[in-house]
Amino acid sequence: MSDLFAGLHPDDYDRVYRNRELIARIGHRLRPGTRRIALAVVLTVGASILTSAVPVAIARMIDQVRDGSHLTWTISAFVIVAAAAAWAMNWGRQRLIAWLVGDLVLRLQREVAEAALARDASFHDRHSVGKVLSRVTGDTESFSAVMTLTLNFFSQMVLVVVLGSVVFAVDPRLGLILLVVTPLLVGVALLFRRIARVAALRTRQVMAQVNSTVHESMVGILIAKSFGREESLYQDFRRVNRLSYLVYVRQGLIYTVILPVLTMISVLGTAALLVGGGSLAIDGSLSAGDWYFALHALGLLWLPLTQAASFWSLFQQGLAASERVFALIDSEDSVRQTAAEPVADLRGEIEIRDLRFGYGSGAPVFDRLNLRIAAGETVAVVGRTGAGKSTLSKLVLRGYEFQQGALLIDGRDIRRLDLAEYRHRLGVVPQLPFIFAGTLAENIAYARPGADRADVQRAVDQLGEVWARCIPFALDDQMASLGRELSTGQRQLIALARIFLKQPAILLLDEPTASIDPLTEAGIQQALTRLMADRTVLVIAHRLATIRHVDRLLVLDHGRVVEEGDFDTLLAAGGHFTDLYASYYAHQQTGREAEQRQWTRS
Repeated sequence: MSDLFAGLHPDDYDRVYRNRELIARIGHRLRPGTRRIALAVVLTVGASILTSAVPVAIARMIDQVRDGSHLTWTISAFVIVAAAAAWAMNWGRQRLIAWLVGDLVLRLQREVAEAALARDASFHDRHSVGKVLSRVTGDTESFSAVMTLTLNFFSQMVLVVVLGSVVFAVDPRLGLILLVVTPLLVGVALLFRRIARVAALRTRQVMAQVNSTVHESMVGILIAKSFGREESLYQDFRRVNRLSYLVYVRQGLIYTVILPVLTMISVLGTAALLVGGGSLAIDGSLSAGDWYFALHALGLLWLPLTQAASFWSLFQQGLAASERVFALIDSEDSVRQTAAEPVADLRGEIEIRDLRFGYGSGAPVFDRLNLRIAAGETVAVVGRTGAGKSTLSKLVLRGYEFQQGALLIDGRDIRRLDLAEYRHRLGVVPQLPFIFAGTLAENIAYARPGADRADVQRAVDQLGEVWARCIPFALDDQMASLGRELSTGQRQLIALARIFLKQPAILLLDEPTASIDPLTEAGIQQALTRLMADRTVLVIAHRLATIRHVDRLLVLDHGRVVEEGDFDTLLAAGGHFTDLYASYYAHQQTGREAEQRQWTRS
């Protein structure tokens, strides 16, 4: 079992917080609800006083009946009114607690979601969507349940203090019996606190692992089916599900130990009160009513006292959940801006000097990379797989932090620019554009918040006949999440419409015609020609048609620019590009011509 638990390792941004620090941060987030907290305290104290008054009144009635008094109806009426008022106050307190916890969790979920969305690309490379999602939803929900428990626990502690004080006032000897039992309950709580914290943390970790496995299985289900590998998905789920079972069983065993111990302490306390109180009642030093009151008070006190001991075990679940939530909120990006200088008029000049970059601790992708792209120039980057083509565009996008060197935009250090403003001036067309659930118009307008319907229509019109032929949807038609009903080519057309709408200063194209038929490609190339005019364009090139008409080619090999120039010059030079063309691009010419003939006939 220990080998299985060894798989529950923390994420690299997890950290250990002291209980005091976690409680202080939670308290800080409760400050906006100060008035509700104050009102809840007033209602709690009032309900505790009335709850304590009920057994006192009944005790007085018992003594009055014994003495022949006729106040029975009066005391009975008081008991009914007091009990009803206490119920109403407790109902009001519960509603206030529900509002308080709801507001707190709403703010906390917003914080952790914003933190997850703000993290850089390297963070999301290292951590699966399922595990991050578990912190945003599962851990905050667990925290919500424990916060409700905590606030109710403190309300019950007020009742313990009020009722315990009344017991001492009635007879200090009975109060001492209660006082002796209390340290035993506290000792049990402290004993189980650390064990419960570890068990709770493992529970949250295994839930994150289950969520991650299920998410990855659902995302990759089509690939798994295409290779007939569904059984491997089942096995992965069975493994993490078995681990989840073992963790929950172990946590359950911890709680099954603590509850019988608390029950035994309760039984011993009850026996002591029966023996001690009975002896006092027999010798006449304690009235029958007071003895009843002590026993009734004991019944009211044991539940909150028992919960006070078990509360610490459950409270650790909330602290473990909050620890995971705050760890994500406190996580830091590897991409760090040293300033936030405004980006007013971006010309689009890009210069890289002696740049070194690698993913994690592996071999560097770039080592002393140098290149310059003039403002308004269209440059295609070519090279074999793994040469660093896509990585270069990600660095220009500022998705990753480089380790050495400089990356300058219009002669200014990219690390000193206002990152949000800078990215607003960039346009990116990836190989597989992301489509959100929503209308087609909303998906296009995503590129420029505030764009109206006319702006969207003008962007679509820029694509001309190719849009009308390839996109059989109206702008108000709903798109499924991830664009499941769209082909890759259709997604790329939507991505291009976004760029026409945004009109960026720098354009990053990761082969926008990679999955498009020859006829459609011709139309898109015409649209791209208009789009690329008078702006800086960096093209990650995998297609021959893309690299023929750019201003300059950069040939990457092992993280360095080994050749640069126009297509014809490099092809005639007999160097790296000539070899690359012979092994990779030449067959595209023949294949593309055959495709073109096929499309023309059809």
